[in-house]
Amino acid sequence: MLQKIVRSTVIDAPIDRVWAVLRDFNSHDQWHSAIAESRIEGNERSDQVGCVRSFTLKDGNRIREQLLTLDDTQHKSTYCIVEATLPLQRYVATVTLKPVTDGNRTFWHWESTFATPPGMERELRDTVAKGVYETGFDNLRQHLLRGSDLRAGPGGAMPTALPASTRRVVLKRYGGPEELQAENADAAPPRAGEVRIRQRAIGINFIDVYLRRGWVPQMLPVSASSPGVLGMEAAGGVIDVGPNVSGFLAGDRVAYLGPVPGAYCGVRSVPAEWVVRLPAAVEDEMAAALLLKGITADYLLHDLGRVQRGTRLLVHAAAGGVGLLVCHWARRLGAVVIGTVSSDAKARIAREHGCEHVIVTRDYRFADAVQRLCGGADVVIDGLGDAARDENLAALARRAHWISLGQASGPLTPLPPDALVAKSLSFSRPVVFDYVSTHAQLAERAQRVWNALAEGAILSPPIERFSLDAAAQAHARLESRATTGALVLVP
Repeated sequence: MLQKIVRSTVIDAPIDRVWAVLRDFNSHDQWHSAIAESRIEGNERSDQVGCVRSFTLKDGNRIREQLLTLDDTQHKSTYCIVEATLPLQRYVATVTLKPVTDGNRTFWHWESTFATPPGMERELRDTVAKGVYETGFDNLRQHLLRGSDLRAGPGGAMPTALPASTRRVVLKRYGGPEELQAENADAAPPRAGEVRIRQRAIGINFIDVYLRRGWVPQMLPVSASSPGVLGMEAAGGVIDVGPNVSGFLAGDRVAYLGPVPGAYCGVRSVPAEWVVRLPAAVEDEMAAALLLKGITADYLLHDLGRVQRGTRLLVHAAAGGVGLLVCHWARRLGAVVIGTVSSDAKARIAREHGCEHVIVTRDYRFADAVQRLCGGADVVIDGLGDAARDENLAALARRAHWISLGQASGPLTPLPPDALVAKSLSFSRPVVFDYVSTHAQLAERAQRVWNALAEGAILSPPIERFSLDAAAQAHARLESRATTGALVLVP
């Protein structure tokens, strides 16, 4: 006969905060006092439906559970026991959260069904109802209140934060992708004002390539004795925080973007002002693929390009990570979007993301086609660099604006003033970090990106995934001009 256990409670925290902890299938060893240790089998993500967590209880029992469903819209998950030393047979459990508008609190409903051997019904009902559910409710309240590791024991002194073992990718000398080497390391505890994050996805951007090549040595000085670590953004979960940090708790799902490289690793401490909390609907890999590129698209279109209905916008590398976002968002704003790509396959993807006219070229010839299609571009977003320099000048309309975003083909030869005067052109060379120089600016722009994604102003980009140890292959892939969308590293 099946037993059914039902327990509910109200947690004095917003639903996004509670869900950020519970949606991580492997977070329970951080907040539930009955758990000694836990891991996800097969190096799968802890929010991947089908993943299996293997954990040990403090009484010595061992359990393997599988995540069956995960619904970020309904804030609901189900899981089952696949193997256990406890005789809980055919065990299936469901966790459901609902918002309580009074005080911005959360209603938590936890239920399960299972069978037991004869004579053990009451014992196992009490184990589940009291030892798992009711204790879990109390433990999570304390966890959210203190933002700490509850394994120290209720009311006990908090342990001093210790270094965490991690994997990282280092650069000992400038050069090609082969210079990237993976190694073991320790991630120091967070200092004052810092948040330590266990990273689950790391964004790869062309600035990483520029740093690897040594084009911006002042940003990343490297040597054999003092290697550098690439990477400007990542997403994951908060492990702990240093002194003088408020607003982040252990288990919070977050992403960050900062002006100091170092993201190619599994665990990292970063300044709290770089960090934003993630909406439940935005997964870690999507956040790592979108944060820097989405914010870049935001300031390009709204701050620099001032794109509106009728703006003639030329976007180079239109099927790339930034290009796809810019094209779709600009089309939503009513712009006439012309894109350049290097293949017919990329042309199809660019069209699917709002590019009205696509020019396929591998030799950086496009000016005549732009003039023929629209009479010249009002704004060009250029990540190509020097190889496209003269063609850009020829493709621009009068009083147009050239935004030099990158230099994939090599550093741009300086422009003589007369080159701009001929058409009354303006030129800018922006850096994303100047547009998010305060936490308030970062949070505001990040929210605009999440809103644009939710509203369909931008589409989820295609994502290519590489393990952290395969960073060299990821860089080679990015430089091959064969990629579309975004690339991420998964520690």
